[in-house]
Amino acid sequence: MKRLEMGHTMSTQEDAARLLVRTLEAEGVEYVFGIPGEENIHFVHALNDSSIRYILVRHEQGAAFMAEIYGRLTGKAGVASATLGPGAINMQLGVADATTNSTPVVAISAQVGLDRIYKESHQVIDLVSLFRPITKWAELAPTAEALPEMVRKAFKTAQTERPGAVYLAIPEDVERAKVPAGLGPLPVNVVRTQEPSPSQIARAADVIALARQPIVLAGHGATRAGASDALVYFSEHLGLPVATTFNGKGVFPDDHRNALGAVGFMRHDYVNFGFDEADVLIAVGYELQEFDPVKINPAADKKIIHIHQSPAEVDDHYPVEVGIQGDIPRTLHALADSVHRRFDINGTDRPPAPTHRHSTDELRSTSHRIREMMREELAEGATEDGHPLSPRRIVADVRAAMGRGDIVLADTGAVKMWMARMYPTYEPNTLLVSNGLSSMGFSVPGAIAAKLAHPDRKVLAATGDGAFLMNSQELETAVRENIPITVLIWDDSAYGLIEWKMDLDLGASSNIRFGNPDFVRYAESFGARGYRVEAAAELLPTLRKALADDAVSVITVPVDYSHNLRLTDQLGDLTGPF
Repeated sequence: MKRLEMGHTMSTQEDAARLLVRTLEAEGVEYVFGIPGEENIHFVHALNDSSIRYILVRHEQGAAFMAEIYGRLTGKAGVASATLGPGAINMQLGVADATTNSTPVVAISAQVGLDRIYKESHQVIDLVSLFRPITKWAELAPTAEALPEMVRKAFKTAQTERPGAVYLAIPEDVERAKVPAGLGPLPVNVVRTQEPSPSQIARAADVIALARQPIVLAGHGATRAGASDALVYFSEHLGLPVATTFNGKGVFPDDHRNALGAVGFMRHDYVNFGFDEADVLIAVGYELQEFDPVKINPAADKKIIHIHQSPAEVDDHYPVEVGIQGDIPRTLHALADSVHRRFDINGTDRPPAPTHRHSTDELRSTSHRIREMMREELAEGATEDGHPLSPRRIVADVRAAMGRGDIVLADTGAVKMWMARMYPTYEPNTLLVSNGLSSMGFSVPGAIAAKLAHPDRKVLAATGDGAFLMNSQELETAVRENIPITVLIWDDSAYGLIEWKMDLDLGASSNIRFGNPDFVRYAESFGARGYRVEAAAELLPTLRKALADDAVSVITVPVDYSHNLRLTDQLGDLTGPF
């Protein structure tokens, strides 16, 4: 079991805590987000002598959300740390959110010593069993000597498609144990994606060549695969419209002539009409948890080409005609070239000339009108000057204040629906939502991690007042660690999305209203800057000022959610995109 550490040989024994830190360094870990406890003080202290920056947070849930967003933006597993018992349990929401959002996270907690874990004892709880259903892998380290293998497996498992969270429990006596000289981290091996199958490429090309009106749906997997350029090539080569999921926003630029926008809204939106007319759905990196396929394939009659690094899940409304498992960019290039050959050569051993060419003008006209309707809606919103502000005005001003590559985190609630639906994106991972678990409260801690991952970009957390107060204590973390972020609170003193849903389904709402603190004074009490928007014309300049400052800023803007029902009523009356 003994292995020489890469680069040098240890001459003296060290404790397991230091070994654990060296294994994290070998994995390229830059940050550990967490709160120390009595049972993991050796590990936390050992980080002081490492290249890893420990970000002390105010709640373990915040630590897990930070690790998740860091993992989502970098592709490297974010690391969250907690003590045993309540500390570990507090991490679980962010860990589950990471797994359901296909994001790599390694969660590490302390555990009671092996000398008492088998009996009733203070803070004893079976943490591995609690984490197992919400992770790709969960295990307890039985010995200090097992740490190099277990940490390597944890990162490999978390980062391999489909990525997700893993959990390691480190018993207190294991953390303190001395390890044999020469024991060190294992070499990091990267799992390479496989080449797409030529036969499956040929089958998919035949389906597309015979399609009447094919459409592309790009999901979160396309973003993780870095498939933006390949998607643009594929779309332009074949003249196909591209829609994205909420989690896939930005992987195909919204200002491209073939962009349809994002699907995921609670009602039949403009973009859905593109799917209504399609007979072939080319799903690129799409995962069913992002958006229920029944909403874009209600009759289960569309032929589906599944392109991903992992096989398709089974669903009655996702009948896969051809599945291509492999590297997504290479698959798109190979498929585009193969279909193009079928356009130009009509030999006896090939299918007939593609019939969908005759309907291309009609499909492009539909796609163009869908894009125009979304642009018109955003432009109209930018002129609405009521107070409280309309959601469309807030979205328009946020878009005007942010650069193409800047990052917005839209928290779960009515904020998410308006932002994910209307906010144009031009690069991957520039609008982040939780669409797997739809957890509230991730945006403020997530913004801290986003700024650490991309210090050169502006970072804005757009959050409802309900979601904000779930993890608002992390403002202190941002101030103390000097991590400049801007928080925009959509203030309606209610759980706005639940009110919206109640009004739609029940005709009335109840048990959704609450009181709020003075958010400006609240922010200032943490040492942050606070702003209150008193008129619609104040929002954009306030956003620009806060985003330009090298400081933590909180902006509270009153929002008029009477526009919610107006939107869903308007969409309910639509019979087409014209």
